[in-house]
Amino acid sequence: MTSTPIRGISSMATRLVLGELAEAYAQLSGSEVDIESVGGVDAARRVEAGEPFDVVFLASGAIDKLISSGRVVAGSKVDLVHSDVGVAVRAGSPRPDIASEDAVRRAVQEATSIGYSTGPSGVALTKLFERWGIASEVQPRIVQAPPGVPVGELVARGEVALGFQQLSELMHLDGIDVVGRLPVAIQITTTFSAGLCAASTHGAEVRRLLDFMGSHAAAEAKRRHGMEPA
Repeated sequence: MTSTPIRGISSMATRLVLGELAEAYAQLSGSEVDIESVGGVDAARRVEAGEPFDVVFLASGAIDKLISSGRVVAGSKVDLVHSDVGVAVRAGSPRPDIASEDAVRRAVQEATSIGYSTGPSGVALTKLFERWGIASEVQPRIVQAPPGVPVGELVARGEVALGFQQLSELMHLDGIDVVGRLPVAIQITTTFSAGLCAASTHGAEVRRLLDFMGSHAAAEAKRRHGMEPA
């Protein structure tokens, strides 16, 4: 049990599930966990800059980079969830067909505006549009959400007609309809992981927290937030 809260930072995709798991862990252990959720790029930058966090939750590749730079302790990485990308439209709008790769391509080409994030899913979608040969065609209609701003908020405000983001970030937002996950052929699945920050003075407690978050006891909460246990 720590006398001061365990301080963590995460990307927005895992904000709600981590909040639920942190609360459950606090009830079990008596140790408070305070996790700040921001854009993933900003989170990685702040850990890299040496801010005194105890634990960081990011896409697996970003954790690997922080291990390489010495900001996250080697051997402490825990894969927590696999997160799929979903598609959303403004509430009440016609739902496009997204049952196949061809259908999604048509929906993208027909959309008046397309939104995605600065995170891993946005990078993957850019590559997908390039592979389809439509990148230059749709570029004028792309609206990239600023770091920390859910794509779904832009969809709900009518600023984006067709939004792509982690399902976990879309499913709890008001003002949008989630059409569904991307089809298997083009699904973008991101593994989100955690690691003990080298700056932490609560190493043993953080490892206990991550043991809990990676355990079977956490599986139901992960699925409830649209993710699968890693």
